[in-house]
Amino acid sequence: MLDLPLVARGKVREVYDAGADRLLLVASDRISAYDSVLPTPIPDKGRVLTALSVWWFGQLTPVLASFGASHHLVSATDVPPSVAGRAMLVRRLTMLPVECVARGYLSGSGTVEYQRTGSIRDVPLPAGLVEGSRLPEPVFTPSTKAEVGEHDEAIDFAAVAAAVGAPRAEELRELTLALYRRGAEIALDAGIVLADTKFEFGLDGPDLVLGDEVLTPDSSRFWPATLWSPGAAQPSFDKQYLRDWLTSSGWDRVSPPPELPADVVEATRERYVTAYERLTGTPFT
Repeated sequence: MLDLPLVARGKVREVYDAGADRLLLVASDRISAYDSVLPTPIPDKGRVLTALSVWWFGQLTPVLASFGASHHLVSATDVPPSVAGRAMLVRRLTMLPVECVARGYLSGSGTVEYQRTGSIRDVPLPAGLVEGSRLPEPVFTPSTKAEVGEHDEAIDFAAVAAAVGAPRAEELRELTLALYRRGAEIALDAGIVLADTKFEFGLDGPDLVLGDEVLTPDSSRFWPATLWSPGAAQPSFDKQYLRDWLTSSGWDRVSPPPELPADVVEATRERYVTAYERLTGTPFT
């Protein structure tokens, strides 16, 4: 427990009022899937998410600066000792009400919609794509930002423009795709395919700011590049392994989710740690 006012509690993070237009984001070891928080934590998960986000904020600063934007991280070290390693001191932002999703490969819900309509919302795609196919160009497929327990819903670009204004919507699309392209380049150099990811943005006055977490196994699909093979579900360094286990367990996604077996916990942790180590080139401690 921290001696700070609790502002919000999400599926994974607690957000505390740190005063002077600052918030403290604390990443727990909770894990969610299919819009439910599972009863079994994944050891070290919060530390991986925090360390990887901090690393990516540094990598993406030049891209943000080229758009006149910035990120919200103030410090990952000037935090209370009890949450050191899993907390970030950040700027308090007015968050925009959309999730900015970039896809460079067809997977997940994108595959389902493509097979039904030949597009993802208002983004038409070429015929003949399969699960895992690389797209001709990365695409922007935003969604709503749901409350805990609710579902994110894919939306078209017009809905983003209606929510934030046309000029800001265009800025979000261009910046999201630029961040994805740079992240995908860095990941591929580390032997990882960045299939898709989501970003969240807020405003600090009139200025656009990248917030929340960034390019983590919770917010992205990471595939080992040497094993990428379109036409089937891909091996991954994210929580897709956990989703697959939940599906095979027979859970109906309505009743409370099941406890995770020890081997599933360890295999999930291993995937998160592997993503961190491969991307950053440093061991996780």
